[in-house]
Amino acid sequence: MALKGPTEEEMRTVLMPLMLSGAKMLDKHCPKCGSPLFEKDGRVFCPICEHRKKQRQAEMKGVEERLMEKLNELANSLPDEIDQLEKHLRAMEKIIELLERYRKLEGGE
Repeated sequence: MALKGPTEEEMRTVLMPLMLSGAKMLDKHCPKCGSPLFEKDGRVFCPICEHRKKQRQAEMKGVEERLMEKLNELANSLPDEIDQLEKHLRAMEKIIELLERYRKLEGGE
């Protein structure tokens, strides 16, 4: 479920500093979130959507880092027993699949 309009925190941390920096709040609204659009240096944008996108990217980066840590951990502790080795390799394959999905999501928005 997508958030509509800016939250109180976003008004304080995103919109207010933007207005204080000289950006112009327009009388148009973002079709995606309903927040007022802004113009600064000739560029019209939705600061709320941009802020939320950066937050999602940061969260995804954290997930990607944890998956890489787990993959490295598994790679550095491969067992000798075939059954256990197969389990390790299947887990590593799943992690690699998840990493590929995250990377597609990160670049595909």
